[in-house]
Amino acid sequence: MSLIRKLNTRAKTEINTGFGANAADYGGRFLNKSGKANIEKRGIRFLERTSWYHTMLAIPRWQFLLVIFAFYVIVNLIFGSVYYFIGAEHLKGMNVTSELEKFGESFFFSAQTFTTVGYGRISPDGFLSSSIAAFEALLGLLSFALATGLFYGRFSKPKAYLKFSENAIIAPYKDITALMLRMAPFKNTTLTDAEAKLTLGMIIEENGKVTNKFFPLELEFEKASALTLNWTIVHPITENSPLYNFSAEDFANTHGEMIIFIKAFDDMFSNTVVARSSYTFKEIVVGAKFIPMYHRNEDGSRTILELDKLNSFTEADISYAFANASQAVS
Repeated sequence: MSLIRKLNTRAKTEINTGFGANAADYGGRFLNKSGKANIEKRGIRFLERTSWYHTMLAIPRWQFLLVIFAFYVIVNLIFGSVYYFIGAEHLKGMNVTSELEKFGESFFFSAQTFTTVGYGRISPDGFLSSSIAAFEALLGLLSFALATGLFYGRFSKPKAYLKFSENAIIAPYKDITALMLRMAPFKNTTLTDAEAKLTLGMIIEENGKVTNKFFPLELEFEKASALTLNWTIVHPITENSPLYNFSAEDFANTHGEMIIFIKAFDDMFSNTVVARSSYTFKEIVVGAKFIPMYHRNEDGSRTILELDKLNSFTEADISYAFANASQAVS
């Protein structure tokens, strides 16, 4: 039976998802695991298509600190070289003889000027060196103001702080099976009024044309009053599901992707935060069930949430569900 015929024609489709319908021009997955769109923009200059503010807020912490440190060192190397080449006689208090020491003193004088520390041991002497020092001091003030703003922006930016399981699973669910994925808050935040939306995207051939099809998947629970423990998103695979009658081979041989969107309210920031991720069919484990993540402590006074078990699952027998589906089809 072909994949087109296996797709349930009663399953609702989404028309305008923002991902486009022409699969022949689409490459790779729709969303990366981080939740960012798998899109590379071209056609305009790099500086025009890049928001440096958003980039500096979004990059990992170590990259951000590396950029700040590299900028500081490079700027002082440039100004230190300028002081060195205009001559030591234009810097009062520099009492060194070797060229290496002269460059070192010029570099550290630049650092003192850039940060407006100004120890006073070395000072500019003459109009040229004074003008350069004045310009560097102005640049330093503006740079530290920008750096302070970026630090504050990164520190104060509302974020969902949700981790998703690396894999989704096809697990036993009542008398049928269900697609399941799991998430959990991993910081000491309080998220309330959470909403989940799960969309299936598939590349299929229809009427001789390769196209993207998107199906909103019905969930067991679409809303949660609070996210304090882990939340398992469950899509029951009923007769109305586009995944109905899918076998393990279908998941292995079909190009499909599950896109998960989570929206919640962070009461600390009094703002709505969003998290998203995706699972390709190759990241879906057929015949498994998640291991519980939480339990009470020794004296029964608190609940322990084991975040390292977010992606922990064991094998589960779902052959009965496929057998029942085959009998229903026949």
